[in-house]
Order: sequence, then structure tokens, then C-alpha cells
Amino acid sequence: MSKQSMREEAERLIREAMASKPLVVKQGHTRIEAVCGKCGAPNRISAEKGATRVKFACKQCGHKQETL
Repeated sequence: MSKQSMREEAERLIREAMASKPLVVKQGHTRIEAVCGKCGAPNRISAEKGATRVKFACKQCGHKQETL
């Protein structure tokens, strides 16, 4: 199967799915993957829609910081 035929098939499936039932797209919270500046542990933070910097405490060492 060529790339063009795969692209056409994907577009056809999307059109069929959207025609079969109404599709609602919602905007929700953003999940940010941050690394602690002190111990280097990975942290997953949930941010409000439109927020660029979020304050959080590291789950490993408790160091309070802000995401970039």
C-alpha cells in the first residue's frame, strides 16, 4: 500500500466517522512533564488551560519550584 493510498484511506475513515455521529472536541487541562531542578526526578503536573507557568513541589524531595 502506497503512502498516497494510505492517506486517502485515512481521510475516508475520518469522513465516515464524523458523518456517523457528532464529534465534540473539548479543551481541558494540560499535563506537563517537568524535571526537578534539585534531584532530577520526573514530575507530572496538571495545568489549567492557558497557564504557562505552574508552581509545584517535587514528589521525591519536596523542593518547591515553578515549571518553565
